[in-house]
Amino acid sequence: MAVKADFMLDAKGLACPMPIVKTKKAMNDLEEGQILEVQATDKGSKADLAAWSETVGHQYIGTTEDGDVLYHYIRKCSNDAMVENTHEHTIANEEIVSRVATGGSILDVREEAEYAFGHIEGAKSIPMGELDSRMNELDKNQEIYVICRTGKRSDLAAQKLANHGFEKVYNVLPGMTGWSGNLTTSI
Repeated sequence: MAVKADFMLDAKGLACPMPIVKTKKAMNDLEEGQILEVQATDKGSKADLAAWSETVGHQYIGTTEDGDVLYHYIRKCSNDAMVENTHEHTIANEEIVSRVATGGSILDVREEAEYAFGHIEGAKSIPMGELDSRMNELDKNQEIYVICRTGKRSDLAAQKLANHGFEKVYNVLPGMTGWSGNLTTSI
């Protein structure tokens, strides 16, 4: 059964954060109750768009797949719920190495392939889409520095952790795009 959408957004070939940026802009043009279909090829967009929708108050209906293309469906909810929150605690890339040395941990929420081709040594990989089911792998008493490619996905993940009782969570900015330290590969 095909889902009927009022508008379609082509985000194929775009990587995080661009599917979210384009979706946010497209949602501004919709009326309450209308449904946007977002076509994307970035596997991370599945978790990213669902988390973004939740933080701004839109209804994430779901995703279907056809080959390499993901079809996301998002229903616009009233503007009253559209205050986009950001995680209040941030930390710069340069600070995390010294903080980890004193007992913190780095949580990389990028997709497996992104992590495999280059990550900060010692970082724990839990892709955003797996975070709900794998939160039990994290220590609530430890400082957690959440990182992704640009800081958008990690912001959503940090909010999710904070909403589940993690009090020492920091979003790392600007993320891996601004990382100048050594990288480890696992391929």
